[in-house]
Amino acid sequence: MRDLDCDNFLGLLMTPAGKPAAQWHVPVMTKQVLSALRPAPGMLFLDGTAGGGGHSSILLEAGATVIALDQDPEALEQSRKRLSGYGDRVRFAQSNFRDAVKALDKLGEDRLLDGVLLDIGVSSHQLDEPSRGFSLQREGPLDMRMGPGARTTAAEAVNTLPEAELARIFFEYGEEPRARAIARKIAEQRASKPFETTLQLAEAVESASPRRGPRHPATKIFQALRIHVNDELGALRTALQTIPSRMAPGGRFAVITFHSLEDRIVKVFFREHSREEIDRPEWTAPRPNPDRLFKLVTPHPLEPSPGEVERNPRARSAKLRIAERI
Repeated sequence: MRDLDCDNFLGLLMTPAGKPAAQWHVPVMTKQVLSALRPAPGMLFLDGTAGGGGHSSILLEAGATVIALDQDPEALEQSRKRLSGYGDRVRFAQSNFRDAVKALDKLGEDRLLDGVLLDIGVSSHQLDEPSRGFSLQREGPLDMRMGPGARTTAAEAVNTLPEAELARIFFEYGEEPRARAIARKIAEQRASKPFETTLQLAEAVESASPRRGPRHPATKIFQALRIHVNDELGALRTALQTIPSRMAPGGRFAVITFHSLEDRIVKVFFREHSREEIDRPEWTAPRPNPDRLFKLVTPHPLEPSPGEVERNPRARSAKLRIAERI
């Protein structure tokens, strides 16, 4: 087995100035992921969010076999190119991780997984590519679809949903305190001219909620729309419920999240499915938990090091939680 030094691996991703090199996506928390998943030759892993292949590559470098999924065909093609040197130790499927079990069946893979990694959220390429419509700082179509299976676009949402529904999305998914005022402004403006581009929406939000600090006031609105368009929270819940059935005892489930809504879902799921006993006031004594699937590896989430955040500021909000299949 090759002993992969994570700092050396990260060094390959950096320019001499210590900045991220031009590439599809800089994987976050690679050192913690390696320590958590413990890849080795003969082990089988599912990377449910392959992105540019960064996390898959460190698992493959350790000698493991990887099944790499991504709903974004552009990301999957990039992963194929990056990981082509690993031969038949890596296989690919275009799939949302919510459909991971179906993807495994389609590939004819009946072995149990020794580990699973989900890196939730938007990739660097998706943010940086204006045509994808994720960035509020670059002019582009108001799209935000991570894959062709998305049920709608951001433009369709802001131009057709009732004002009250927009306010709910902004408040629940973006945790935006001025959700109603922003939804009202959008409804007023779209009546005369539908929204088509990212900057049109960002400017409308800023007019309803003026900037009060370094963060653009539309940041949470774009997050909320992205979550709605891609049903990100529903996909995460489905993946957590279904993937454990294909995991081997001792296999580890690692999930990286980037905001509190996702992290809360993972935290609650792992906690409820790792308790040995449950108790209720009407019972005379605690009883074994019939839903127990895991033992917790991380009672509290792991976070990126200050050095990683300095090298890659987009890692600053990442949280990693790990549970081990029993």
